[in-house]
Amino acid sequence: MKHRILHSVNLRDRLADYAPKLGVSLPELTTAFDWMCAHNVAFEEVGRGGVTNSYIAYVNIEPRIEHPLARRFYALLRDEIPVGFVPLYGINWPTLVDRWRRAWEQVYNMLINKIPSHNVRLAWLRMGGAKIGKGSTVWRNTEVIGVDGLQIGEDSCVGWHCQLDARAGLRIGNHVTIASHSIVIAGGHDLNAPEFWAFGAPIAIEDYAWITTRVILLPGAHIGEGAVVAANTVVSKPVEAYTIVGGQGAKVLGQRVRGLNYKVGGKGLFTLLH
Repeated sequence: MKHRILHSVNLRDRLADYAPKLGVSLPELTTAFDWMCAHNVAFEEVGRGGVTNSYIAYVNIEPRIEHPLARRFYALLRDEIPVGFVPLYGINWPTLVDRWRRAWEQVYNMLINKIPSHNVRLAWLRMGGAKIGKGSTVWRNTEVIGVDGLQIGEDSCVGWHCQLDARAGLRIGNHVTIASHSIVIAGGHDLNAPEFWAFGAPIAIEDYAWITTRVILLPGAHIGEGAVVAANTVVSKPVEAYTIVGGQGAKVLGQRVRGLNYKVGGKGLFTLLH
């Protein structure tokens, strides 16, 4: 497999839903999808629980896809993933935009994230393509990679010295707390590929979830509404809503009270210099 990003699971089973969108028959689309899998445009990999993880090329190779229907299907699948794809580098506009975004986030990580002003830091992230809701904040010295793939809802707080890797998509809901020194990694590399191909899978953290200190979320992690991840836990799988997990393998430790209605308040006067 080459550079790839997770689109969904069991995509082949849902080709019948895509055929009408493309104005073709199911056998035609199935043939096109088989061609995509044979030519490094789409990839299938058996994951946990017997599901098939369905990936597509992370580099935007649409202009190079020779099969007409495969080209259209790839473009449709690509546009369903809310992140910026790596362009085919060259002297072109997509390359310029990509280089500008990467430079913009490097300036943020080296300089802007140390400025003791919520407004300045959030404005810089938003201008780089991040979507950040009202009342939310990212505290000082937290690094962001893939700024244009970052989505944060309202009244959520990311603490000090965190790392947010949003290159494959990172969606944080409302009233979420991510404690200091936590790491969210939406991408990695294929250990079975001699070429060290990159892969990515989006991460989602739902409303009222609490990610405690020094937690590591790996590609594909999905933290349910109101769930709690205990300190020093590594998570690479879905966590059910209102479930408390921790320790090796992110084992279930208990259940959290429901009916949560608090506000995080990460931009209050007390946190002025954060």
